[in-house]
Amino acid sequence: MAKRLVRAKHKIRAAGIPFRVPPDHLLPDRLAAVLAVVYLLFNEGYAGRGDLAAEAIRLGRALAELMPDEPEVQGLLALMLVNDARREARFAEGTVVLLSDQDRTLWDFEQIGKGRSALDCAIALGGRGPYVLQAAIAALHVDEPQDWSQIAALYGQLARLTGSPVVELNQAVAVAEAGDVDAALALAERLGLDHYHYLHGTRAELLRRLDRVEEARAAYDRALELVNSDAEWRFLERRLRELPA
Repeated sequence: MAKRLVRAKHKIRAAGIPFRVPPDHLLPDRLAAVLAVVYLLFNEGYAGRGDLAAEAIRLGRALAELMPDEPEVQGLLALMLVNDARREARFAEGTVVLLSDQDRTLWDFEQIGKGRSALDCAIALGGRGPYVLQAAIAALHVDEPQDWSQIAALYGQLARLTGSPVVELNQAVAVAEAGDVDAALALAERLGLDHYHYLHGTRAELLRRLDRVEEARAAYDRALELVNSDAEWRFLERRLRELPA
């Protein structure tokens, strides 16, 4: 991330682009790109760099103060706050911990409350954009019990809005958790994400639930070939070892 920022600064300097705050009438047109960069920074941090996640949240709060009436700003802030509140519980002994297995005593419920407040604000402003939808999904994830049918429905809305196969993959997971594993597998298998390790990891989990052990084994093997995170590699390798012989 630091190298990318340095390269970007060099390009800006070489092109002679002035660094200044845009006038107010141009801010809405540039908002989508700014939110995308902040979310990218957060995701880099969410994978294990807490400092980056904290910086993204700081920027999100600054945007919310600057543009309090923009629902997508409030939605992104809510999404980051709720997800980051679970950060301490996401890894244990060098491997990923599934949401259902996370130690909730490690969650920051005060921060979850602040995220819910930002989400309520976004909805009150009429927000129906991708960050608001993702924040609503994140808020449902921390409920107990979780309403997987509602989560699946929100992922469906998000998929129609974005056209993203990654969102559809998340929808497949929610459909499985809601009880229809066959439908979830059918949805996952029509996605063109062969080089995305989460697709194969998801297929492996669904196939194991359907007792299709050899197919699950092959899907885990493919996911292990593609994964880059050590923590996720260890999780997948453990799940593979747990398959019946």
